[in-house]
Amino acid sequence: MTTHPTAEHQRLADCLARRADWKRWGPYVAERAWGTVREDYSATGDPWSYFPHDHARSRAYRWNEDGIGGFCNRFQNVCMGLALWNERDPFLKERFFGLAGPEGNHGEDVKEYYFYLDATPTHSYMKMLYKYPQVEYPYAQLADESRRRSRQDSEFELFDAIADAFRAGRYFDVFIEYARADQEDILCRVTAINRGAKLAALHILPHLWFRNTWVWGYSDDRPELQAVSESSVRIMHKHLGERWWSVGLEPQPPALLFTENESNLERLFGVTNRASFVKDAFHEAVVSGRTDRVNPERVGTKAAAHYRATVGPGQSLVIRTRLADRNIDDVFSGFDPIFDLRRQEADAFYETVHRPGLSADERSVQRQALAGLLWSKQFYHYSVELWREGDPAGPPPPAEHGGGRNSKWAHFAALDVLSVPDKWEYPWFAAWDSAFHCMALARVDLEWTKRQLVLLCREWYMHPNGQLPAYEWDFGDVNPPVHARAARRVYELERELTGVGDAEFLAEIFHKMLLYFTWWVNRKDAEGRNAFQGGFLGMDNIALFDRSHPNLPDGQRLEQADGTAWMAMFCLDMMAMALELALTRPSYESMATKFFEHFIAIAHALNGIGGRIGMWDAEDHFFYDVIRQPGGPPYPLRVRSCVGLIPMLAVMAVPGDIWDRLERFRRRVDWYLRYRPHLTNNACLLTCPGKQGHRLMTIVDQTMLERILTRLLDTGQFLSDYGVRSLSKEHQASPFQCDGNLIAYEPAESTSPIYGGNSNWRGPIWFPINFLIIQALREFHRFFGDTFQVELPTGSGRRVDLNTIASDLSRRLTRIFLRDESQGGRRPVFGDNDLFQKDPAWRDNVPFHEFFHGDNGAGLGASHQTGWTALVSELLEWCDERESMKESHYRVQYGK
Repeated sequence: MTTHPTAEHQRLADCLARRADWKRWGPYVAERAWGTVREDYSATGDPWSYFPHDHARSRAYRWNEDGIGGFCNRFQNVCMGLALWNERDPFLKERFFGLAGPEGNHGEDVKEYYFYLDATPTHSYMKMLYKYPQVEYPYAQLADESRRRSRQDSEFELFDAIADAFRAGRYFDVFIEYARADQEDILCRVTAINRGAKLAALHILPHLWFRNTWVWGYSDDRPELQAVSESSVRIMHKHLGERWWSVGLEPQPPALLFTENESNLERLFGVTNRASFVKDAFHEAVVSGRTDRVNPERVGTKAAAHYRATVGPGQSLVIRTRLADRNIDDVFSGFDPIFDLRRQEADAFYETVHRPGLSADERSVQRQALAGLLWSKQFYHYSVELWREGDPAGPPPPAEHGGGRNSKWAHFAALDVLSVPDKWEYPWFAAWDSAFHCMALARVDLEWTKRQLVLLCREWYMHPNGQLPAYEWDFGDVNPPVHARAARRVYELERELTGVGDAEFLAEIFHKMLLYFTWWVNRKDAEGRNAFQGGFLGMDNIALFDRSHPNLPDGQRLEQADGTAWMAMFCLDMMAMALELALTRPSYESMATKFFEHFIAIAHALNGIGGRIGMWDAEDHFFYDVIRQPGGPPYPLRVRSCVGLIPMLAVMAVPGDIWDRLERFRRRVDWYLRYRPHLTNNACLLTCPGKQGHRLMTIVDQTMLERILTRLLDTGQFLSDYGVRSLSKEHQASPFQCDGNLIAYEPAESTSPIYGGNSNWRGPIWFPINFLIIQALREFHRFFGDTFQVELPTGSGRRVDLNTIASDLSRRLTRIFLRDESQGGRRPVFGDNDLFQKDPAWRDNVPFHEFFHGDNGAGLGASHQTGWTALVSELLEWCDERESMKESHYRVQYGK
């Protein structure tokens, strides 16, 4: 048997070999299930109004559960979570609060402070932190003030509402930890620390409950929780069998409370309840003193252990629970040592992940970024067909469901654990987000990452026409086609780390991507000229108007530089996969040729077709979207945004050894270069070999690249101290206007409501595009080596090679999260909040936002979207101009 460097690696290897199933249990509980498309059975298609936060404590969810620090099995049969009460709030804190989309002046927005601190990929150890105020939580104030503010105003945050309480330490640091004694033995420890100067009361209620599967009319099987002692609950479930949940008797024996996870119809709708005891019973018992609302027989489908304590200044309250598949005699013997062991094993695991030379702060940021990704796995359940038709025991859904949202996706049926962008603001998958998650996750868990990429291509996700579903609000919308890039990256990383790539995985993804590519060609190329549309393409309000519904005058058509360039990048990713597979499977060589031909045609469309104007502007030396009109000349929309940078991403340095070994492919390329020069002169197929014999395929030639980089590396245009802006800063003084529409540089929240309340691509820094730009620069450098140099920054007189630029951009992006000792240890992500910057209880807990201020790096948008922002964990590997270290835990793990 192979020797593995750490215990966590052994667990991963056991999962890979199917000797164990450590990932059966994990943090798969959403942080918000209300206000989602799945739970919306309204005629108007307004999930925020149909199922608001005020209903969440009283209304049973149809599709999946939510909670604080939740843990469940992969089918979410049974869940663990946490509730809190400070004796001042109007109801129990059972889930994080935030504003619905219409309430926030920049869209939906969670109004809590919590941080994912640590996690292992098998979930053998997990740790998070929630900062729970000791003063009354300002629910109404947050909603009222946010409604009052306009899009031009900043967001009203929890800190703004109760700043004095936070500054005085009038809150509890609530640490939630999980440690697994074995696969089916789950220990939970909650540690609440009073950060204030006075005694404070705190109620802690660890919860255990079943997802409601019994009231919808499909099955009468009802699981049961039953107290068997003052500190133990017996669990009976037809799939999980018999299990036991035990709660500690310290600091004092708790009260065990029981109810049913069923809706309080009387409170919600004024009708008689179906169950004698209902979902919000614990709130009634603890907050309102209505002990008659809980079941005196101590049975039900939802249970809690109620602890109350008065905690002194700086003191801690510790609560312990254990869920096991056997009845353990001395259940809490050796409890804390198991946590100590699992934490030590996590430390040992991450020592093999971190690149040598990283500082302690860099290691902490990398570990928290990966922890956020691992915590943001979620049980995702949704059947469009069942949602449209309704349940046998429920009222029929409105007729509008039949032809409304996602009506063309009746095949979609998910019952899986997925990587989601954010378990509160985006508690559903988004296809292009998932691709970036996988590029970061692969460094710690190759097996799960590959399964995620394959999963979205399975028949219950992918449309029969080949389209990948975009996201829950509109499966039929169009995301950039980056799934192939993610698969290619994961394959190459595995080969780099272990010495062997997974060809079976690559072939499986390749065949699914063939269907996806065909869908793009058939549906998004209006005239068959290889000039693509695509709509908003994930970049929300980057444009003058909603590009998914441009409403142009009769006969006019928008051709998108980004849509066309994404397809060029897609071609090269497919060609790269085909070339790799062709080394051992010769039949793929002809597929590589096919995508080579596609690439040439698309490159020609971007740079000009038959003498017609393409998307490259020879005057401005930049790519623009183009509006074509019948009988008139096309005209470019001269908005200098990341749309014009995306053509640079379509680049591939074909390795010299592959070029030499694949003779048929090489001959075909040579034939095109000789007999189709009018096509290939715009495809930039350099006939001369570059560094190490590489051959370059790219849309932009050396001159064009230099021109683009002149803009990209100009601090007055795209280059910020914290990465590449999504819109040139030129548009701050000179907004672009067209037909009454205007776009201006906005480094923070957007003042435009186009396509998303809180998403702004009009100036802030976004990690996914920055990451791809850095990848492209590294690819260009593989061909040019140190011979191609440009100024960094533009106008400085300092000329450097492209790898140095890539490393510099990586450093700028990682700087957002790192303590700057020259600035008193401040982290740009915290902006100007001195408490976050300086207080020892705040300053090292790092949030990973959706996007970042274009000028000062402050975090903006979704405040816990570790998702694609977790790419910082990869960029920390790339900050050194030298090649990243090749040796890793994987190479040792698999004995390569």
